[in-house]
Amino acid sequence: MGETIQSVERAAGILRLLASGPRELGVAELARAMGLPKGTLHGILRTLVHVGFVEQDPTTGRYRLGGTLLHLGSSYLDVNELRARSLNWADALAARSRESVWIGTPHEGEVLVVHHVFRPDDSMQVLQVGSLLPAHATALGKVLLAYDPYGEAGPGPLPAFTARTLVTGDDLAKELELVRGRGWAGEVEELVEGEVSIAAPIRDRRGLAVGAIGVRGAVERLADGGEPRKEVVSYVRDAARAITRDLGR
Repeated sequence: MGETIQSVERAAGILRLLASGPRELGVAELARAMGLPKGTLHGILRTLVHVGFVEQDPTTGRYRLGGTLLHLGSSYLDVNELRARSLNWADALAARSRESVWIGTPHEGEVLVVHHVFRPDDSMQVLQVGSLLPAHATALGKVLLAYDPYGEAGPGPLPAFTARTLVTGDDLAKELELVRGRGWAGEVEELVEGEVSIAAPIRDRRGLAVGAIGVRGAVERLADGGEPRKEVVSYVRDAARAITRDLGR
């Protein structure tokens, strides 16, 4: 095996200690366990704090695993597995709803489209796999934000795409609370005028939302009285539950 990078090995050792020991450890405890001078340890800890892998308690000065690292750990599900388990159900949802179907996963605060089924008609459509969508202005994104255990709505202002886009942190927080309460998200002309999207969470065997599935289409087909049509919401939720069952096997 080739040469290893000592600083990376030491950082990994610190993370293992924080993961296996008490909830928080002080510098003296970490230095003793690692066999390192406190000055060397401080430098590594500063870097780990900077990238979000470690957090320091402002009161006690002790260290614990950070939210960024915990979030990465919760995203262990391979995107290819999610897509593979979703293919048949996404096709079925497109056939049932007569709309295009999108599957997304979180990616650096946005939504990465990992699968896209065209609306089953002869209209001109563009494949959106690999596209990044704004989380606050899409049903897929609202679902992923609502069920992210480490995420929270910022104070804003958020980018506006139409006059209906939620642009304040308070408005988005209220919307995410509504999503959690009813188990699905809707978006009426918040990203594109004349378009509606509806989405529901896909969960892994631990109950964590690892993705979302939804439909997107014209407002005259997917909305009734300014709200997403209930029967389409039912179709989307059925598909999300079916994929969740498959992932839990």
